[in-house]
Amino acid sequence: MPDKPSVLFVCVHNAGRSQMAAAWLTRLAGDRVEVRSAGSTPADEVNPAVVEAMREVGIDISAETPKILTADAVRESDVCVTMGCGDTCPVFPGKRYLDWQLDDPAGQGVEAVRPIRDEIKTLVEGLVAEIAPAS
Repeated sequence: MPDKPSVLFVCVHNAGRSQMAAAWLTRLAGDRVEVRSAGSTPADEVNPAVVEAMREVGIDISAETPKILTADAVRESDVCVTMGCGDTCPVFPGKRYLDWQLDDPAGQGVEAVRPIRDEIKTLVEGLVAEIAPAS
């Protein structure tokens, strides 16, 4: 992996799980990792319950917007993480692909989003420890 690894989080609408994962990775790894997120069918906005759940832990993702998944985004990433949503990434040699099985926060209230948020944090902490440990 290069000096600064890059991670792409993918879920269908890029409005919940992948946005939380990207925000956690940015918070926990800082500038040690390049962070991307995208979806095959992006929503119009990030799920408001997800925005609220992240706000509760001091992370503001209200300005984020769902983005379309492109082959270039996958090609430019060292690690591609799908979020248990059935989305698939284009496959390129030398990339690492992970699938995190996570509940879908779509249509859920903030109470249902909190445990998903916390599970994503735990998974991201493990990923950071592996690809970009603090010196």
